[in-house]
Amino acid sequence: MNQQGRPSRARFVTQQTPQTFTSNRALEISEALIFETGREDFTGVDLDAPEAFTPRLGGLERQSALGLPGLSEPEAMRHYVRLSQKNYSIDAGPYPLGSCTMKHNPRLNEKMARLPGFSDIHPLQPISTVQGALELMQELADWLLALTNMQAVALSPKAGAHGEMCGMMTIKAAIAAKGEAVTRKVVLAPESAHGTNPATAAALGFSVRAVPAGPDGLVHPEAVAAALGPDVAAIMLTNPNTCGLFERDIVEIARLVHEAGAYFYCDGANFNAIVGKVRPGDLGVDAMHINLHKTFSTPHGGGGPGAGPVVLSQRLAAFAPVPFLKRDGEALGLVEHTKGTRSFGRMTAFHGQMGMFVRSLAYILSHGADGLAKASEDAVLAANYLRVGLSDLMSSPFGDKLCMHEALFDDTWLKDTGLTTLDFAKAMIDEGYHPMTIYFPLVVHGAMLIEPTESESRVSLELFLATMRDLAMRALRGDKERFLGAPYFAPRKRLDETGAARKPVLRWRPPAPVEE
Repeated sequence: MNQQGRPSRARFVTQQTPQTFTSNRALEISEALIFETGREDFTGVDLDAPEAFTPRLGGLERQSALGLPGLSEPEAMRHYVRLSQKNYSIDAGPYPLGSCTMKHNPRLNEKMARLPGFSDIHPLQPISTVQGALELMQELADWLLALTNMQAVALSPKAGAHGEMCGMMTIKAAIAAKGEAVTRKVVLAPESAHGTNPATAAALGFSVRAVPAGPDGLVHPEAVAAALGPDVAAIMLTNPNTCGLFERDIVEIARLVHEAGAYFYCDGANFNAIVGKVRPGDLGVDAMHINLHKTFSTPHGGGGPGAGPVVLSQRLAAFAPVPFLKRDGEALGLVEHTKGTRSFGRMTAFHGQMGMFVRSLAYILSHGADGLAKASEDAVLAANYLRVGLSDLMSSPFGDKLCMHEALFDDTWLKDTGLTTLDFAKAMIDEGYHPMTIYFPLVVHGAMLIEPTESESRVSLELFLATMRDLAMRALRGDKERFLGAPYFAPRKRLDETGAARKPVLRWRPPAPVEE
């Protein structure tokens, strides 16, 4: 029994739970697929048979039924509400994904984004009718340039990886303008880089040369110097890096890269740790994407919509993609075509994600410059609070070193327990937490990367810390049952994730009939 007189959690894990006829467990509803509950010959809406008409699809009209099940309106509503309740979100609890900054989305931002002047405009309506929206975009651009000390910004990229592609396309255009497109075909990427970095470089026709990280988790100038040569186009470096550490030699690395005639691309995924404290332009960065969902609190995940503006230095500003803002007297306009410019071209059909621009600017204006700097300080403080609070139980690959926005642990402390990083992460689900990022960065064996963000209160951090300590102590004293079967309380238990990834079942087929 625990101090409150309730049965311990281990008791709940091992006792037999009675089965129900519906498979529901009180308010935990077992939700079937709509294919299993609906009927193809039924719909929740009565539709009259259409009058005779001549198809205009040129013979491409559907020849067979859709095969979708019909549900009544209450059934459809309940189905999707129940599914939403099975989804973990930042509104349900802390989301400690390292390298992914999952923080609170203020409801003020949502209210602003739904104002009619922003939510109901169309990208093809006359420019004269959307001057307010363009002014908002210009003000957001001004803030991004001030916070980074860069020369130009491209707002149109739709996500972080899209912005990363934009920055590297700008670098490729600058190299071509110097007549070096044939010779400079190599991009340097640290071994701890985000996976999108080498993927982006390869997609643009570059080959990737790895730069090793030192035993302290940092990239050292001598390693960069050894990798540089006349064939190098750029380096792609994240700062703070994916180990949660600030690259202290970044200014020297930038100097070496520029002396070699190459460009410095900085992955801006972790900008949330340094906003208002460090300006990337002062460090020698030439291009950097900014994840508005990570740094400026717009919604994250779910496939979008996203936004990944790219800031550019004086060396690259002329090659920014169209469209870009241009002021003509009192009015703002959009340069839509490359004629008369050195732009590399267009990244996307229109001008970016208006709703994300509104949310980001609302966040920035509600904080102000001092508030943004305080948010960065709080993010770093929260990460170090967790790092210190777990350091006596869990092992860190880089010793007792101050981290930035995220705390990194490895699986050395689990060596003699018979448990893995995955086992520990699954047990966190039973405690009501989304697991931290695991097995990344790849340079750390069994990595556990925790980013609490500045959004969490001290009470929230201390409950998370106490939970992590309880799980760690259970693991260290040999309570393997608590972990090897976890999660016990999730709608779906431990899955064969490798099998599911390699042999996914993507189509529902009716089960064979069963006699009553």
